[in-house]
Amino acid sequence: METLKLTDEWLVDLLPDGWPICTSTLLTGPGGSGKPLIGNVVAATWLREGGSVVFMPLQYPDPEFITSGLKKMTGVDVADHAGRVAYLELDVTLKGFAEPVDNRIRANLLLPEVWETSIERACGLVSDTGPGVLVMGSALNLLLFSPTYGHAILDRMRQTIQDDKRRTYLFSVSSSAKADMIEHLEEAADNLIVSHSTQQPFRLHLHIERMQGVTFHKTEVMMPVDAETLEEIRTIADYSRKRVIPLVSSI
Repeated sequence: METLKLTDEWLVDLLPDGWPICTSTLLTGPGGSGKPLIGNVVAATWLREGGSVVFMPLQYPDPEFITSGLKKMTGVDVADHAGRVAYLELDVTLKGFAEPVDNRIRANLLLPEVWETSIERACGLVSDTGPGVLVMGSALNLLLFSPTYGHAILDRMRQTIQDDKRRTYLFSVSSSAKADMIEHLEEAADNLIVSHSTQQPFRLHLHIERMQGVTFHKTEVMMPVDAETLEEIRTIADYSRKRVIPLVSSI
């Protein structure tokens, strides 16, 4: 299997063969357990190796949170990778999706018929070079709170994770709620990584449950993250709970 060569020592220890390309990975664990940070490490390496990344962060109010967080944590400045970074943003006020503005697309990702089209359009904004296109979606569990569309969008997400091998997917979900629905995504993914946190001091831990076509170690590791970044994770998690969940739950 073709793989992305990893450079972060703690991740190399877990995946000595590299990250499998054109597979789907689900990062799961309780809310606030650092799943997007793990994604940032992979995205940074992806960009350094000449690939493109479509960021789909459902919990962030603005892509600037991604840009600043990625640079602070990995040293990667998205401005240095013009034409290879795009953003797909959740906007439940739309009936479909808005026309792209530069490298950004707003879409009502709650709607199953919009989900796939929006991803295709966002991927069309970046070049298919190096290891290809990485679609990195975080906090996808937020969509499951919709009483109208929750189960339908779950089916659509599951189909994407299970069937689309044209590109690489790295999705994160919180298992703190809707655990029965999250299980369907865990079963559909090629690869499964589980994270959790400990308190006093606050630390992030993860282990690999399965990884397709490559050697991996199930040993649990602690992810090296500074206290300031961890506090930002908590702040964003609060934003999701207080604003995004009530909004989605009303649709």
